[in-house]
Amino acid sequence: MTASRLQHTVMSSAVLAVASLVTWLSFTEEPAAAFLFPRMISVFFILFAVWNFIRAVTGLAQVGVGITPKMAMTILPGLAVALVYIYVAADTLGFYASSAMAFLAVSTLYDPAPRSDIQSWLKRITITLGFMAVMYALFAIVLKVQTPTGLFF
Repeated sequence: MTASRLQHTVMSSAVLAVASLVTWLSFTEEPAAAFLFPRMISVFFILFAVWNFIRAVTGLAQVGVGITPKMAMTILPGLAVALVYIYVAADTLGFYASSAMAFLAVSTLYDPAPRSDIQSWLKRITITLGFMAVMYALFAIVLKVQTPTGLFF
């Protein structure tokens, strides 16, 4: 097995494991009504994860050469923000406040505009507020999904 194929197989296995866990949790947690939306999403998530895993194992998913060490170092700061968001901020600060901070942090990390430029900060903050307005409208108003609450909201 080539290194690229091995990398595809390992990553697709990890995605399949996460999809399986999310699907299992969404169908076993109570109250059932609060998990309706996660159940719908998890069904598609597991179907695509199984399809991706089969493609990786059979060698059909040979796209590119995989992740280089330089690319992994580029991804690492965003991954760190995501891990802090998932394991600390969402429950501590609340879904909307922590999502806004995580979105602003990721956009600041990866925006090529200089951090000393006031205009770039105004743009990042405006985009973050717009993104959060869409998130609130989607989850709270349209889907009526229960989100984690914390210190703020």
